[in-house]
Amino acid sequence: MLADAPSDSLRPRIVILISGSGSNMVAIADAVRNGDIDADIAAVVCNKPNAAGVQKAKDRDINTQVINHQEFASREDFDLALMQAIDQEEPDLVVLAGFMRILTPAFVQHYEGRMLNIHPSLLPKYQGLNTHQRALDAGDSEHGVTVHFVTEELDGGPNVIQALVPIHDGDDADSLQHRVHQQEHIIYPIAVKWFVEGRLRMQNKLALLDGKHLPMTGLALQTS
Repeated sequence: MLADAPSDSLRPRIVILISGSGSNMVAIADAVRNGDIDADIAAVVCNKPNAAGVQKAKDRDINTQVINHQEFASREDFDLALMQAIDQEEPDLVVLAGFMRILTPAFVQHYEGRMLNIHPSLLPKYQGLNTHQRALDAGDSEHGVTVHFVTEELDGGPNVIQALVPIHDGDDADSLQHRVHQQEHIIYPIAVKWFVEGRLRMQNKLALLDGKHLPMTGLALQTS
C-alpha cells in the first residue's frame, strides 16, 4: 500500500483490466498522460482477444496483454493466470474497467484494499446487469454510477464516489446509458487519483478519504 505522496522517482503503478471497448481505461490513461494522475499504467490486461480496448491501449503505447478466459478449464485456473500476470507488474492499484468476469474469492482477497471497480448504478441499488432498464422499470427519478472497492460480495464493496444522473421523460435504456457513461469517465479518474495520492484507502470494509469514513453511498456528484 502507498504511504505518503509518491516521489517522482517511484510513481505508483496501476494495472487496468478490461473486457470491451476500454472507454474507462482511456479516460484514466488520458488523465495519467495529462498529468492529472501522478502514476504509471504498468499494464492493461484483457480477457477477450478481439475487444476494441486492446488496440486503444496499444495505440497509447501501454503494455498490453490478452489472457483469454476461454482457454482455461476453470474460473480458478484463469484467475490464477491473471493474478500471476498482474503481480509481475507489481501494481499499487488494480482497476476493473468494464472487466466482465466474476472473480474468485482468492483473487479478491489477494488484492483487497487495492482494487477498484465501476458499476452503472447508484449502489447498493441494482447490483448485477441491466441496471439502466431496471432503473426505468422501477420508475426512478435518478440513476447513476458508482466507483467502489472490490470485496467478495458482487458489486458490494464500500462505495467511494457516485455521479447522480437524472432520468428524463422519454429516456430509454440507451439514452440513459449514454449519459451515465459520460459521468463514468469523470468520476473514475477522480477515485484513481485519490488512491495513488494516498488519500483513499479501505479499512475494516469501509472507505476512508483523508482519514475520514465516507458515507455508505460514497461522495455524490449531482449532474444535470
